Amino acid sequence: MQYSFIEEAVISGDIDKIWAVATDVAHWADWDPHEEKSRIDGPFEAGTKGWVKPKGAPAGPFTIVAVEPGKSWTSEAGIPFGKLRGHRTYEVVGEGKVKVAEQVEVHGIFGLLFKRVWEKGMRADMPLTFAALEAEALRRG
Repeated sequence: MQYSFIEEAVISGDIDKIWAVATDVAHWADWDPHEEKSRIDGPFEAGTKGWVKPKGAPAGPFTIVAVEPGKSWTSEAGIPFGKLRGHRTYEVVGEGKVKVAEQVEVHGIFGLLFKRVWEKGMRADMPLTFAALEAEALRRG
């Protein structure tokens, strides 16, 4: 069983600065209102493991499974009887405008539970994260 959804937004800023902020795992909690703590145990590339503690959710490890520098990255985290996969993309869509998107996939029997319990809140929070990413990239600019 698999369940997925995608959210996207167009934000202002330079693609390289947005990418730098989005992939600076050690500092996610500094700007993302939904992260309490995070770390990465190596370079930002496929195979590297990390750890994250979202606000209001349990902490856990993740693995970066794919990276296309400046364009996209994918991570996976184990959940009971399945996995949670996040795929994030960054695309220039105009002068100083970048379309950011995050697709969330829940593989396994918890797909229905995720849809009923967590999806609404997670989807509602994504625009806040996108706005915070924009603000942090501009601040670091």
